Amino acid sequence: MNVLAVLAHPRRDSFTGAVLSRFVVGLEAAGHSAEIADLHAEDFDPRFTPGDYAQFGHEAMPDDVLAEQARIERNEGLALVFPFFWWGFPAMLKGWVDRVWCEGWAYHWTLERPYGLLDDRPLVVLGSCGTSERGFKKRNYDEAIRVEMDIGTFGYCGLHDLTRHMFYKVDTDEAARLRYLETAEQAGRDFGANQATD
Repeated sequence: MNVLAVLAHPRRDSFTGAVLSRFVVGLEAAGHSAEIADLHAEDFDPRFTPGDYAQFGHEAMPDDVLAEQARIERNEGLALVFPFFWWGFPAMLKGWVDRVWCEGWAYHWTLERPYGLLDDRPLVVLGSCGTSERGFKKRNYDEAIRVEMDIGTFGYCGLHDLTRHMFYKVDTDEAARLRYLETAEQAGRDFGANQATD
């Protein structure tokens, strides 16, 4: 399987970058191939511009959006690797989703009901966090993330074959970071295991 691995961190040499690297090691060990989209290194523009409103008139989208959509289309799987900022997507990744996952391509909205257009594509989320798992659960951030991302974004666009790994206290717990890198590699080895085969 070909997998598009999207990195949204300004530093490739960060812990998040190391998570991506180990995930790719696992993918390749399982016989998959990876295409890496390093949004910061590639200088992707996350700003929603007037040209992005073309989606609502069923007109041609900007060239950079079409290029990102083509990357997703030529891969059978998708991985998002990023740090949680303010309990959600960092701005770069949020802008990538806002612009690329547009109406008529990632979802279609009707008065009766919206429906997703990205079906049958396994997705793994590898997210690093500075705070503890206990802190997330105490304040219900974990449930907020599940509703916002898993249901409101991924599910809305038809991505239901979802695996999410949260890596807590990455700034202070060195032993945990080592375990998380092993988890990331295993996530690559296990990628797409739940997907039905012909």
